This record gives sequence, C-alpha cells and structure tokens, in this order.
Amino acid sequence: MKRRLLLPYSLAILTMAGCSMAPYQKSSEDTASASHSPAKERPQPAKLSKPKPLPSPTDLLKASLYQQHQEWKGIPYRLGGMSRHGIDCSALVYLIYRDHMGIQLPRTTQYQALAGEAINQGQLRPGDLVFFRTGRRGRHVGIYIEDGKFLHASVSKGVTISHMQNYYWKSRYWRARRLALESNGES
Repeated sequence: MKRRLLLPYSLAILTMAGCSMAPYQKSSEDTASASHSPAKERPQPAKLSKPKPLPSPTDLLKASLYQQHQEWKGIPYRLGGMSRHGIDCSALVYLIYRDHMGIQLPRTTQYQALAGEAINQGQLRPGDLVFFRTGRRGRHVGIYIEDGKFLHASVSKGVTISHMQNYYWKSRYWRARRLALESNGES
C-alpha cells in the first residue's frame, strides 16, 4: 500500500528533475552552423544606430506650407473669395495663418502689408509675407517658403507656388513683412 502512494510521487519527481536537469544537446543544425561561422556561438552586442535629429521649427513650417499647397492647389482665384470654390490672395494668407499658425491677420492685402515688421528681401525666411504691386493700385500677397519660392493664389493659375525670380514677380516685388512666429526664432 505504501508502494502505491510512493509511485505517483516518484514519477512526478523524476519527470520534473528530467526536464530541469537535462543537459543542453546541440542539434545537427547547431553543429553545422557553428562550424561555418563561429561568431554565431557568441552573442554579438546590438549595433546602435544614430537617432535621426528632430526636424527644426523652420523645417516643420516649410513642410506645413507645402502641405497647405497640396490642400489648396488648383483652387481658382476669385476676388473676395474665401472658400474652395474660389479664393483671393489675401484670403489664402489669412486662412493659412489663422487655421495653421494660430495668428489672426487682417483680411485684406492693404492691411496685411502693415502687419509685423518690415524686412529686406535678402532676409526672407519661411512664413514671411511677400508683397507685389500688380497694377496702379493692385497689390498681391503670398507666403515665402524657401529658395525664392512663395505660396499664393494666382489670378491665372489659382493656388500655386511661384518663384520670386520669375520675370513677372521679380519686376513687381514691393516689400516683405515678418510676423512673430515661433519657428522664426521669435516669440
């Protein structure tokens, strides 16, 4: 009777001991790969890659302006328009600044040309406003992006990106204004 009670306990003890005490045996695959590359036997330290630098506020602003171009691209010019059915240059600037930069600007080019501080053309940075004289009394505004490019609502092309060195724009450049933007290093 005592043997019957000992037998189940003995089997349980042997089974547990067998699992935990069995020596590791290399399989034929382990042996074959070890003979070809001894480096696999020892764990190698993990290679750390350089973390990518975070984009600068200026890069984020440029990316945002290019994104705005994609969202508004091709929307036709309409004097006084403020929607995707048609928009004028000052409304585009007004909406981008209000909705994406949290800055309330005047609605018209005439008053936008007085906002912020005056800067020279050689000092332009992303987000600065650029103004052009398009006629005797006509004025046009756009948002400078980089490398002479600016985002605006063109009468002939709708919302587009143009280059300030283009003959038409170069000969009509009037002034530039800088608004207090965090990305420009100002507060």
